[in-house]
Amino acid sequence: MSTDPRTPILNVIDTLAERYLKGKVQAIKLAMMTLLSGGHLLLEDIPGLGKTTLALALSQALGLSFGRIQCTSDLLPSDITGLSIFDRNQNQFSFIQGPVFNNLLLADEINRAMPKTQSALLEAMEEHRVTVEGKTYSLPDPFMVIATQNPIEQVGTYPLPESQLDRFLITTGIGYPPEEMEKTIIQTGSIREGVREIQPMLSLEQIINARQAIHQEVHLSNKIVEYIYRLVSATRKHPLLLAGISTRGAISLAEVARSHAFLAGRDHVVPEDVKALYVPVCAHRLILRMENETLDRKEILLSLLDESPVPLV
Repeated sequence: MSTDPRTPILNVIDTLAERYLKGKVQAIKLAMMTLLSGGHLLLEDIPGLGKTTLALALSQALGLSFGRIQCTSDLLPSDITGLSIFDRNQNQFSFIQGPVFNNLLLADEINRAMPKTQSALLEAMEEHRVTVEGKTYSLPDPFMVIATQNPIEQVGTYPLPESQLDRFLITTGIGYPPEEMEKTIIQTGSIREGVREIQPMLSLEQIINARQAIHQEVHLSNKIVEYIYRLVSATRKHPLLLAGISTRGAISLAEVARSHAFLAGRDHVVPEDVKALYVPVCAHRLILRMENETLDRKEILLSLLDESPVPLV
């Protein structure tokens, strides 16, 4: 039996892409790298392309506990974190855990929740714990938030503040499947078909072993660190941007580049790992000047990528 910690991870990606989420291999890979890097994922796309299905399929395949929040304007912070209820039999208050106390939390249509409710996730996403009524509770490990939102719809939504966007490791879309694949999906029915019957393909121990291998065995050279710094530093002095990539964003890019190298079977990060994740990790962290708000953040990053010298490693 293979002892390579990559093998079960790659099996999950291949199985989900071939059987359950056809044409979504890039989104699946990004979701898996987000989990391995200890981060959170924001899926931005129009309805009906499989954002929720991706979260459900991952939770099933990974054998992780799963919680779901359907975000609406009347959602309260306690609906996420939980609350204390008086127990008459015990004559004391008992804390009832909310859906945040799961390994994988789906926040569906997160931008429909009011800012106060959105802020209930800040501590959980950054510190993997929540504080309720002055008492702090630790969240399970691993803990990952997958949030979805429709970037086109504006009525009844509350844009995520920069502080919360910065806590998402990766932002990506789902996209339409290839033509022939979409025809097959149309013919066979719902894209969620069979997702709830997916059996766990990965154990908690295997996830932890993969994370340890990434941190201990995948090397980040000084040249790659310099390359990452040049890329994030360039955003901070770009004339079209009000604010560029933070230090947290730079750390995030380095961490997920390690995961990308790990899945590629390398024990060191190369420039291609950084280039592949530069846009998904950094685009949502950019703040455009008011007069440039209609510009495409991805195009700005791609131009910086073209202008930055690639190191030889």
